[in-house]
Amino acid sequence: MIYPIVVYGHPLLRKVAEDIGRDYPGLEQFIGDLFETMYNADGLGLAAPQVGKPIRIFVIDGRALAEDDAEMGAFRKVFINAHILEKAGETELMTEGCLSIPNLREEVNREGRIRIEYYDENWEFHDEIYEGYKARVIQHEYDHLEGIMFTDRINPLRRRLIRGKLLAISKGKFEADYRTILPGMKTKSA
Repeated sequence: MIYPIVVYGHPLLRKVAEDIGRDYPGLEQFIGDLFETMYNADGLGLAAPQVGKPIRIFVIDGRALAEDDAEMGAFRKVFINAHILEKAGETELMTEGCLSIPNLREEVNREGRIRIEYYDENWEFHDEIYEGYKARVIQHEYDHLEGIMFTDRINPLRRRLIRGKLLAISKGKFEADYRTILPGMKTKSA
């Protein structure tokens, strides 16, 4: 099932997601649906809150970046009940975008190294360290579980300058090749 993606301004994107148990109803199907929804929207990652579920799950598939970064080609993961334990290393400014904020890309500073604990789709526990672009992608998706959007992390002056664009997105004034849910729960077709 391909879910519509919740866009900027919707209160669900600001809610801190909750841990789930391994008996969460329909979990295996939901994980498959997250990947399918992400692929349909040409995304690199997708978090459950972005499809209207305030639970601590996100998926990542870096194959689209394999040409530029061979390590990303094999980076396909499910993160359940993820919690970042440490952030360290040099911060790096890079451009990010988000399916919940269509057609807007901004420079975001993120730490180059993280330690994260999570369960995978087989309920195996992991406590791992990631660096570089993997750490960046994980942090971006993890922020969705914490009710944080990448625009919250940009330069305050720049944030003021794009306020009008964000307001327009929240009102449905954007083009996207995937279905979306606007604030107020209106679905917008692609």
